[in-house]
Amino acid sequence: MKQVERIILAITGATGMLYVPPFLEIMRRDNVRVHAIISDAGRKVLQLESGIQPADLPGVDRWFAIDEFTAPVASGSSSYDGMVILPCTVGTLGAIANGYSGNLIHRAADVTLKERRPLILAVRETPLNRTHLRNMLNLHDAGATIFPPMPSFYHKPENIEAMARQFAGRLCDQLGISVPGLKRWGESS
Repeated sequence: MKQVERIILAITGATGMLYVPPFLEIMRRDNVRVHAIISDAGRKVLQLESGIQPADLPGVDRWFAIDEFTAPVASGSSSYDGMVILPCTVGTLGAIANGYSGNLIHRAADVTLKERRPLILAVRETPLNRTHLRNMLNLHDAGATIFPPMPSFYHKPENIEAMARQFAGRLCDQLGISVPGLKRWGESS
């Protein structure tokens, strides 16, 4: 398995910002460089839920503006090992599923798909309507992984932070990044 060296992280305006810091912590621990994009709504929700600004998130090596279409993430010739959208709105899901590149997040996801690199969408919405489900199926068929932030409880998390770390670790599994100490079903700790 190829060593993951550099990924794209996109943050959109869905709820679930508590998953971002533990994900970035794992990336930092594994020396994975993270290039990030945040939508305007993502910036607002990050502030509302976490009380922080994007610059306060440790582990991001480079930020790109949402309209910076000349950024390296907009081109398939740039070498990234995958992209994670955490959290992912259904609006972002719909744009990507239908080939619409209205902003840099959409374009970077489109490039990730066309280059056949891992694209993981932590879609955060409930309940789901038929359009959401159709868009999920379209993206699955295009090669994306739909990975809603659904916490597990078999590991008996002590608090919400432990629950978020467990989900972040499972997300890293999808990128091929092994997380030591990640509790797994049927394995003793």
